Amino acid sequence: MTVLLVVAKAPVAGAVKTRLCPPAEPAQAARIAAAALRDTLDAVTATPGVVPVLALAGRFADAEDGPDLAAAAAGWLVLPQRGDDLADRLAHAYADVAAAYPGRPVLQIGMDTPQLTAARLAAAVRRLAATGTDAVLGPAADGGWWALGLHDPRRATALREVPMSTPDTGRLTRAALAGRGLRIGTLPVLRDVDDWTDALAVADLVPTGRFAREVAAVRGTPVAGGRQ
Repeated sequence: MTVLLVVAKAPVAGAVKTRLCPPAEPAQAARIAAAALRDTLDAVTATPGVVPVLALAGRFADAEDGPDLAAAAAGWLVLPQRGDDLADRLAHAYADVAAAYPGRPVLQIGMDTPQLTAARLAAAVRRLAATGTDAVLGPAADGGWWALGLHDPRRATALREVPMSTPDTGRLTRAALAGRGLRIGTLPVLRDVDDWTDALAVADLVPTGRFAREVAAVRGTPVAGGRQ
């Protein structure tokens, strides 16, 4: 059974999604981040045949919509993130999952793609399980990546040599994995949410989700269904 690992930061005002400000205020940006994370947790929970794990930086107790997020992750293994930078934290998260679930493949995603669905995640899990595949990489439209799956999560040490959050991160991640002899499958390209333009585009893809409702609140545009 594949471990579906979500790597996320507790959505605390002023500490997350600061590139959404303006037009969002810091608290609004944190609510948008919380909605993106909640939509992601729900998609993972609805994905059949996976073990959900959350690697969390910070505490839900300090976050916007913290009680709702904690409830959405009830029953998950929640691991604290550790490491000095993003690459190090990712490598540690894979290692911690490998220790908790020895021998299981891991598919890792973040909290910046609230358009993900259970069906798309299940397809990614199947792609990772395909014969002749050691890893899968989901490219992001900005040159990064939104998903990385590894049959052997210990191979995530390769990430420590990859500069993160650059237009070349996806290409360099693929090169680092290929340089270790891994056979890499490719997932569909997705747009992740970094700035306000991204937020608007992704909200249009999932207009009935929590994420879209929080974006609409900043825009002053009513959305059917209201907040949940």
